[in-house]
Amino acid sequence: MMKGVHFLVTLALLALATSLASAYDPSPLQDFCVAINNTNSAVFVNGKFCKDPAVVTADDFFFPGLNVPGNTENKVGFSVNLVNVDKLPGLNTLGISLARLDFAPYGLNPPHIHPRQTNALAFAGLSSQNPGVITIANAVFGSTPPINPDVLIKAFQVDKNVIDYLQKQF
Repeated sequence: MMKGVHFLVTLALLALATSLASAYDPSPLQDFCVAINNTNSAVFVNGKFCKDPAVVTADDFFFPGLNVPGNTENKVGFSVNLVNVDKLPGLNTLGISLARLDFAPYGLNPPHIHPRQTNALAFAGLSSQNPGVITIANAVFGSTPPINPDVLIKAFQVDKNVIDYLQKQF
């Protein structure tokens, strides 16, 4: 009897420990669902209301900004133009977004550097219709309230002067 109980407990723990977890955009329920902000629309898919397919136009699938270079005259010599479902409504339910990245000579998008003094252009395809972004340096050194310097000193293995300098940059 006791062996049977041990077996069932072990089996239950094994089942819980090996359960699968996954995260992804829901599968599209239709060919396209152009996003609109009209709450009177009857169809709600992927967090957006759908435009009536009878009034969808080619402009719903066009974004006129990826051909325009971004302004790279900033501290890091980098510019990004993110195109997600909020800027291009036709992306709704497609599970993608786009980004145009522009780098000035010696431009930096941590942890990358482009030292050959030529401009670079990159197009990125992201696997979500609105993936979001967190800039690590801003989040760590520019947070409000600030992260305790003692924690940063220990985590990055540098002295307090370095942490103070970095926090002043943000």
